[in-house]
Amino acid sequence: MYLGLDLGTSGLKGVVIDDKGSVVAQASAPLTVNSPQATWSEQDPESWWQACLEVIELLHQRLDLSKVKAIGLSGQMHGATLLDQNGQVLRPCILWNDGRSQAQCEALMTQFPELIERSGNLFMPGFTAPKIRWVQDNEADIFAKLAFVLLPKDYLAYRLTGTMSSDCSDAAGTLWLNPQTRQWDDALLAATGLTQANMPTLYEGCDLVGELSPEVAQALSLPVLPLVAGAGDNAAGAVGMGVTNPNQGFISLGTSGVYFTVSESHKANPENTVHAFCHALPNRWHQMGVTLSAANSLAWFAKLVGQSVAELLEALDDCPDHTTRVLFLPYLSGERTPHNDPLANGQFVGLSNTTRVEDMTLAVLEGVAFSLLDCQNALDSAGSRVEELSLIGGGARSALWRQIIANVLNKRLIYRDGGDVGPGLGAARLALLGEQQRQGKAIEALIAEYCTMPDALAVHQPEAATQAYYQHKYALYQSLYQATKDLNDKLAQSSW
Repeated sequence: MYLGLDLGTSGLKGVVIDDKGSVVAQASAPLTVNSPQATWSEQDPESWWQACLEVIELLHQRLDLSKVKAIGLSGQMHGATLLDQNGQVLRPCILWNDGRSQAQCEALMTQFPELIERSGNLFMPGFTAPKIRWVQDNEADIFAKLAFVLLPKDYLAYRLTGTMSSDCSDAAGTLWLNPQTRQWDDALLAATGLTQANMPTLYEGCDLVGELSPEVAQALSLPVLPLVAGAGDNAAGAVGMGVTNPNQGFISLGTSGVYFTVSESHKANPENTVHAFCHALPNRWHQMGVTLSAANSLAWFAKLVGQSVAELLEALDDCPDHTTRVLFLPYLSGERTPHNDPLANGQFVGLSNTTRVEDMTLAVLEGVAFSLLDCQNALDSAGSRVEELSLIGGGARSALWRQIIANVLNKRLIYRDGGDVGPGLGAARLALLGEQQRQGKAIEALIAEYCTMPDALAVHQPEAATQAYYQHKYALYQSLYQATKDLNDKLAQSSW
């Protein structure tokens, strides 16, 4: 068996697969996000380790983990985990949806315009490099002690093995990697006061990086197992869904929303806010559009009205008409594609005395779908088109939401077995590939054998009768951001 550990924003999942790639067990432990100031988003790395211990214990209760042959990791991208010379954490990790470093992004792009070409991506507050510049500008005492920067899953790897490693897919999201060469870039590092001595060793996602230390193996009641480098959550999700070749793609409805397509080479398109990163597998790259609050928007609204997400969706099942006059902008954490605006606000528009909770729930589902259409349009302009998409993530469990997205994107969507644990499944598959590769098997043959698309559980075709409705609302959705941007900027700058 093979174990995948997926370190997400809201929880850590463990997924165990057998030697045929089938999921045999899973478990999860929750995580919380701290927001000490507006636009800030942080987590304590120690909470990741405690969640890892909890998940391993839960899995022990469900099956015999002595049969596990290797471990793989996936994780939330871009987080800045700062360590001192002794490997001790210096401050809470600054997460992917943290918006505090907008001024640093603007300064970096002004001072070093060549950095965009070298990284292939715009400097956005969510990425890791501007976070370090913010620490340098605002927490000089912390920066002076900084010896190593690790991404969230790579910190977990460090705790498991004592080695500092990363993979190309996750490292590409730091803005310190040149995705074309798949190596750290000295000029990109120097722009934020760092060198390669501050960086972990780079590997492909299926490469072995070390073994569990004897102390950790004993604490986890596991053998001294090999660990592979793993992948950023989206690349891992692609491996889990068999999205490994050019012109394949998927949508992830997790805390954030991701529109992911595979390319045969590094195809940078920063002018359209497209992320162009390395894939987790050798000789592959990918492009992404990202909306920062997907399933999080629905979870936020459920908490606001004192209902569960399931209750909100069940109420919509009883509605004969799935249309509403209400519009929703899902910019609760700012937005990346297409606006690159950390100060963008979430909004409901069109409320009246007759508005029901069901109208607002439906508007949230539509708003997230429209934000994914923004991503699709950006990717189309970058020359990245796919005919059909797989769906993964917790939000993809809703058949209604899947159908709305199919209608809005005017694409065939396929919900596949294992879609709710896609990144964890991908991490376990990378562990399998790494163990088999160690036995001398060729990686391309292994990818073809094990990185297949799981069975389809549901297929959603776009409904022609809905096209006029969604096209009209999407035009209003686009105009709403532009019409209210100045007002939102003034609100963000208000001292009260």
